[in-house]
Amino acid sequence: MSRFALRSHMERTRTESLFFVLASTGIALGTLVAVSWVAGFTHVLHRLETVDPVWFASAFGAQILAYVGYVLAYREVARVEDGCDLPTRNVVAAVTAGFGPFVARGGFAVDVHAFKQAGLSDHEVRTRVLGLGALEYALLAPAACVVAIQLLAEHRQTPPLGVTLPWAITVPLGFAAALWAVGHRESLRSRGGLVRHLAHALDSIHVLKCLFVRPRHALGPLGAAIYWFGDIFCLWACLQAFTHGTPNISLLLLGYATGYALTRRTLPLGGAGAVEALLPFALSWCGISLAAAVLAVFTYRVFNLWLPIVPAALGLRSMKAALLAP
Repeated sequence: MSRFALRSHMERTRTESLFFVLASTGIALGTLVAVSWVAGFTHVLHRLETVDPVWFASAFGAQILAYVGYVLAYREVARVEDGCDLPTRNVVAAVTAGFGPFVARGGFAVDVHAFKQAGLSDHEVRTRVLGLGALEYALLAPAACVVAIQLLAEHRQTPPLGVTLPWAITVPLGFAAALWAVGHRESLRSRGGLVRHLAHALDSIHVLKCLFVRPRHALGPLGAAIYWFGDIFCLWACLQAFTHGTPNISLLLLGYATGYALTRRTLPLGGAGAVEALLPFALSWCGISLAAAVLAVFTYRVFNLWLPIVPAALGLRSMKAALLAP
């Protein structure tokens, strides 16, 4: 049993991967029932009976756009600092596989294999994987910070201070500390212990800086922006289907960012269960009906997790084939 649990996604058989898909499905459905119970089954059923499915086509298209954006961002992270110019096919395979519900260690474990297959050293692999995660937050966190400050200035009662203040305070402090540390990472590298490991981690922030200041890597931040736009629009369209009114964009963005304290690519099994549990409550804290949020988030997950299972499986098979190739 321990060997089964410790085996990586690249070593698992189709049957084992199917087991993880079924387990993810069970976790997600169980979470849906639990959160629906909190929201009230009667309220949830009422929202379900009045659904406007025309918005689902927009949600589907937005999710395709989100994947295109992530492919662009991924490719630029790989090639930054004269790294590796991954073929588009390999990038698509790694991106789709990384969002699959059968990766027990999270999508970044897929990225480690992809960058290693491209011939990067262990340090370069670690730097790019962390840099990819930093690029995800480099756009979402400032946007949430600006919205939080705006809502605080307007003296809104919704969302509560427990949601807005952390974004308004910690994001500027965190970015300032990171920029200062990046400028001193070489002096930190000469020291031992945890400080030296911190210097290595800061190399990923340097990668992020290169993406933003070098025009030839402009597709990296642009791709990340497209990804977030597509994913948030997908959720917006799903909410529109169950609320029958345009959700406030500022409140939606803050609720989305709060519900994704960890992005779904970093979470095990594509975030199955965790996203279904956290995101509806985060949206409800921002003034959206919990009953509508439960159904909207579940539908949103159909588009960004369950429908892409087939391309994710094909992407993983492509990576395995490349690993076995002479």
